[in-house]
Amino acid sequence: MADSRGLLPRLPRSALPGWLVVCDFDGTIADIDVTDGILSRFALPEWVDIEVEWKAGAIGSRECMRRQVDLLRVPLAELDAYLDTVEIDPDFGAFVEACHLMQLPLVIISDGIDYAIRRILKRHGLDDLPLASNRLVQISNSTYRLEFPDSDPQCRAGSGTCKCAVSSARAHGSKRLLIGDGSSDFCLAGAADLVFAKTKLLQHCREGSLPHHACPDFATARQLLRELDVPARSPIAVKRTWKAALPPVPPAAALEI
Repeated sequence: MADSRGLLPRLPRSALPGWLVVCDFDGTIADIDVTDGILSRFALPEWVDIEVEWKAGAIGSRECMRRQVDLLRVPLAELDAYLDTVEIDPDFGAFVEACHLMQLPLVIISDGIDYAIRRILKRHGLDDLPLASNRLVQISNSTYRLEFPDSDPQCRAGSGTCKCAVSSARAHGSKRLLIGDGSSDFCLAGAADLVFAKTKLLQHCREGSLPHHACPDFATARQLLRELDVPARSPIAVKRTWKAALPPVPPAAALEI
């Protein structure tokens, strides 16, 4: 069952072959930074000034996103229409299936917006994947607030979702494989056992001499899974058994008006 904070369901130790796969969403699974796309279309102009504060290091990402989401002015139907245009990596579904066949537990841990992530994944039949992210709550016809069920007061980056804390709690001592692309992944990259990295995260790993592979897409990630020291298992025996092993994952937070 989920822990007391309502985070991702824990897998039984018997289902863990020694690795936990942690996937970022914005710019990794999705082709773009979805949060920036939402803000640039639907937030009051002041959101840019808040972004400048964050980039200058004056505030953490949690404070940045909380204030920016407060500036959204968009009916839910219009937000949905935009989200339905966002594409994901075409090989992500095959990568998920490969992880399932290898009995590799996979979780999405994002400092983005849960509602957006669930909406986008649902079009591809992947919205049942375990997810930790910031929670969007609607407070009027066109205004919203952001909640942070997976934050950690000790998070060095001041993130809304602390990827280090959430992944550590779910790893049960297993190794952690991080797949990501940007600055929200920097902290976890230093703690992970291996990183499949692209764009800014790739440069960060190179500069810090962190264990990594360059990974521009999930077709590459699927091939790189061969690098993991995973015991051989029968695909027939384990195919789709991950769903039976996991407790039901609740949908993204119901938006309350």
